[in-house]
Amino acid sequence: MLTIEFFYVVAGLLLLANALLSALDRTNPRRWPSALFWGLFGILFLVGSWLPPVVSGVLVLAMCALGGFNLVAAKPTAKPDKQRARDGAERLGIKLFWPSLAIPGFTLVGALGFPFLAKHGLTLVDPAKSTLVSLGIACVLAFVLACRYTREAPVQGLRESARLMDSIGWAMLLPQMLATLGILFAQAGVGDAVADIVGQILPEGQRLWAIVAFALGMALFTVIMGNAFAAFPVITAGIGIPFLVEEYHSNIAVMAAIGMFCGYCGTLITPMAANFNVVPAALLELHDRNAVIKAQIPTALMVLVANIALLWWLL
Repeated sequence: MLTIEFFYVVAGLLLLANALLSALDRTNPRRWPSALFWGLFGILFLVGSWLPPVVSGVLVLAMCALGGFNLVAAKPTAKPDKQRARDGAERLGIKLFWPSLAIPGFTLVGALGFPFLAKHGLTLVDPAKSTLVSLGIACVLAFVLACRYTREAPVQGLRESARLMDSIGWAMLLPQMLATLGILFAQAGVGDAVADIVGQILPEGQRLWAIVAFALGMALFTVIMGNAFAAFPVITAGIGIPFLVEEYHSNIAVMAAIGMFCGYCGTLITPMAANFNVVPAALLELHDRNAVIKAQIPTALMVLVANIALLWWLL
């Protein structure tokens, strides 16, 4: 049976490979701190499940220190041949997008197909993580397609992986850390405090205002935290469960799914979501580091209004 741990190992090996490449780069004056950062990250993926929580915490704090003191630097990379890239794009045409489209396509097939097979006695993947395992399989298949269509050796994938990791840098830590922070907030009782405040403000019997409070709460808390996964446990515990589910008997699956989508609206408009909004501006070498956010604000607001309407209709 294929489990998610297999793909954690793959991710860990990629991170360790980047650490080795960083250590071997003599032109980088911060090669050893950079190698240590990626090495610690790789170790957490490889053996994090077996490490004591205190040890894992110390490793994470060490990585935060390396990133916080700006000791993680990218390796110099050779600029791609623009003419060669243009010729390859013209040769591939629409096939250029197939590996990218294969990832959500294969993930959807696996997420629906593996549970169906398990119900009929054929368990191929961990039933509790079928979607994540399907995503891992989809990424591997997309990599094979990319190598097939571009006629590049697999080692080129390692080079591009290292280049992207260097471009993102310490911001790769943000999704995991912010999601953990959201759980800590929920455990600390922030959700209960939110429920008390909202309970004093919301008028009784007004389901629409409860929906608006839930949707806006997800978006605004995501703006503050930078990650919808961090906002979800707090706002769900503070507004979703006590008001929408317990008071108005709403469909919890619909609430959770569209609630996360409301959080993503906040992701589009916050610099705290550095890996989504700040890093792309740096990769595109934009003069305005907030250009991506400014371009996304109208879409975020329109989608948020649409989500409120969907919550009202479907709950």
